[in-house]
Amino acid sequence: MTDKTNIIRRFLAGGMAVAMTALISHAEIALPDIISNNMVLQQQSDARLWGWSSPGAVITVIPGWDGRTYTVKADRNGRWDVAVATTDAGYTPHTLSISGDGSDIKLENILIGEVWFCSGQSNMEMPLNGFWCQPVENAGRAIAYAGRYPGVRVATVERKGEYEPQTAAAGKWKESKPENAGDFSATAYFFARSLNDILGVPVGVINCSLGGSRVEGWMPKWKLDTYPDCDVAKEKATPDSVLHLWERINIMYNAMLHPIAGYTVKGFLWNQGEANVGAHADYPQRLADMVKIWRDEWNQGELPFYFVEIPAWSYGNPDGSIAALLRESQHKAAAMIPSSGCISTTDLIYPHEINDIHGSKKEEIGERLAFMAAAKTYGLTGVPCDYPRYKSVELQGKRAVIHLDNVVNGLTPNAELEGFEVAGEDRVFHPAKAKELWYCHAIEVTSDDVDDIKAVRYCFKNFSIGGIHNHVGLPLVPFRTDNWNE
Repeated sequence: MTDKTNIIRRFLAGGMAVAMTALISHAEIALPDIISNNMVLQQQSDARLWGWSSPGAVITVIPGWDGRTYTVKADRNGRWDVAVATTDAGYTPHTLSISGDGSDIKLENILIGEVWFCSGQSNMEMPLNGFWCQPVENAGRAIAYAGRYPGVRVATVERKGEYEPQTAAAGKWKESKPENAGDFSATAYFFARSLNDILGVPVGVINCSLGGSRVEGWMPKWKLDTYPDCDVAKEKATPDSVLHLWERINIMYNAMLHPIAGYTVKGFLWNQGEANVGAHADYPQRLADMVKIWRDEWNQGELPFYFVEIPAWSYGNPDGSIAALLRESQHKAAAMIPSSGCISTTDLIYPHEINDIHGSKKEEIGERLAFMAAAKTYGLTGVPCDYPRYKSVELQGKRAVIHLDNVVNGLTPNAELEGFEVAGEDRVFHPAKAKELWYCHAIEVTSDDVDDIKAVRYCFKNFSIGGIHNHVGLPLVPFRTDNWNE
């Protein structure tokens, strides 16, 4: 056998794939991962699609649901964008043909329904499979029965950070099947499953989250440069051994969010805040800034933004209130941000999870987010999403009366209500007794330790489990009647 024959055989055996890839990539359309088989496109919209080809190439897009032809010309950088009209939602799988520049691509198994973008830190990222020694409650059942929800699809964006805005991010759409579901964000999946049940249409969720990330990690440099405590250039020069990926600012926006911003969605879900504990004074405005930037980048108007209270956890001191102050700031942010809402989770924790920041009750969190979306975004009257919350207080010496909103049919349990504390002029808080004044939607609070009550707090600690609900199971939002600094 000659040397020439050996070379040919080696080429055929091992090198052909590389050679063919090089030849094909020379003149072909490239699509971002988010535009792939199994994707969900927002119904009744001009769904945005994009990709890359040779500069000036003419690209033809033909959706299978109506057969219309769209043509677009790639710009000088090879980028092209097109908006494709979608029909009403349905479970019939569709195709999408994209051709030109030597390519003929056919995407399959596409559904038209509702699409939501989900982001945040580890409690959004946490998959149904759980983290090490940290399970998700009912995950086994959810995974086993995942095939019963063919209308649910999930795209998971690869964890990554960059200091320059990127054009592409890894993460293709996957169907709801047992073989895939374990890797799905538990919160996002339970939201999608619940919304699918409520609306009866396909639901796609894009999970773009990274554990430990601060709100500043999901914002562009130009905005961060306006904050006196943020220095992107300094962080960029800091070794990874000193400052880890998840601790850095700006980089998740660049590498994970920016590349897929503009994929047509119905709204945003956000589960984040633990990494900003201690920065409660700045958090409401920064979250509002982030939401505005996202809405501007998506260019779809005032997209709804629904988010989750940070969980009860020790945060270094279970009886401290630094995390309670961040929760309070989240509700302040909800009042500042148009078309937004914050779900309360003070009851979704077990006593043994005091040192576990990743609570297991993700199913209820996803469900409550779905309730809020169903009521506020889709206008389904009667879906419960308004939480009992503090309205005002009457201070009457040894007695205080707390007036509440959103308790039309009263509270439960009917017995003594737990979780209250009161303080006098000395600002030292003591446990208090509390009972419902059912005839006026109020709670009476008393304590033998305080003769002249000046402040009342409910579940205003780092770790405190709320047990008070309205009659449809939504918990009383933690609150304080004082504004004492700590």
